[in-house]
Amino acid sequence: MDQNKQNEEDYGYQLFPERNTGRFKKGSVAESLFTFNHKCQVMLKVALDTSPYAKLLLGAMKQSGCTVYKERHFSCEDCDGIVSGGFDATTSQIVLCQNNIHQQAHMNRVVTHELIHSFDHCRAHVDWFDNFKHLACSEIRAANLSGDCSFSNELSRFKFGLKQHHQECVRDRALRSVLAVRKVSREEAEKAVDEVFESCFNDHEPFGRIPHSKNDAKYAYRDFQNRDRYYANL
Repeated sequence: MDQNKQNEEDYGYQLFPERNTGRFKKGSVAESLFTFNHKCQVMLKVALDTSPYAKLLLGAMKQSGCTVYKERHFSCEDCDGIVSGGFDATTSQIVLCQNNIHQQAHMNRVVTHELIHSFDHCRAHVDWFDNFKHLACSEIRAANLSGDCSFSNELSRFKFGLKQHHQECVRDRALRSVLAVRKVSREEAEKAVDEVFESCFNDHEPFGRIPHSKNDAKYAYRDFQNRDRYYANL
């Protein structure tokens, strides 16, 4: 098999076919109207303007010297399978799967999930391609802090649990994400997730807590803004 083809498959690029053709560059205005792309762009703007999760992450990244620009750092594209989005570390760009995201709440979660990866990329020297532990850690944080495992989302999946259900959900979703984008055995993926789970699950930056609901995220965003004001007055 061609080495480039092998690398694309190993790193999950087969899930994002437009990444390989150059078609992810912006098309004409006429092309985008009344299409999945247009709807995706509208929902993205709503998410960035109104989601407290997204607003906090955007503020934290700007504070860290990694200002996010909608036109530069987001791309609405068609994707394969049921994948909803991805973070392309080679371009520092978030891919939103316009053919698989149909509701605003879903868009809000995907934007938050991928912004957490982007935040990790900004603040840490993440080796996305060769270090499974780094990838696993960011996937754990994204599942934990994005609302992916909120009670309402788990209820909609007909998944119920009591003690430590949130932790089990985070572990399961992180494991599934690693397996989706890397050609590794389940045993290798489980080993990577388990080895970093405790430290990465307890890393709540930049929220300072696990935002289990939109209200939690609002309080976290308010605290983040107040922290900014405090440091500005020192």
